[in-house]
Amino acid sequence: MPQVVQVGDILIEAWPAMTKLFGIESEPYSGSWSVVKALNGFGLERKVHAAGWNFFFMAAEVHVMFLGARGADKIHSALTRILGKVRGQDFNCLEVTEIIAKRFLGVPYTRVSAHSRHIQQSCYLDSAEVRRA
Repeated sequence: MPQVVQVGDILIEAWPAMTKLFGIESEPYSGSWSVVKALNGFGLERKVHAAGWNFFFMAAEVHVMFLGARGADKIHSALTRILGKVRGQDFNCLEVTEIIAKRFLGVPYTRVSAHSRHIQQSCYLDSAEVRRA
């Protein structure tokens, strides 16, 4: 069973040198992505800035919806779909910004939203080609 992800959690693409550099712990979540343990976006941003790096927040929100009540399996599936949507952008983090259960005409559905984040040394966001390399 997948671990429970909550609003504010950060998913980071597995890169052992980065986790050692910033002193963060993570647990595998989906493919090459891991969930950062014991830190939300603000805490991770403080660690990144303390190391002299930058943590970018992308304004574009990505969301998916699914029918039914929310559960760890369904949220995992929704986040996997979101990761598939943002894969081509080559950002190395994703912040879960919304998990809301609603009803429409009595039918329950859940909306999961996230924003891409990116950790890098330069204060100017690298181009997609540079991020890919």
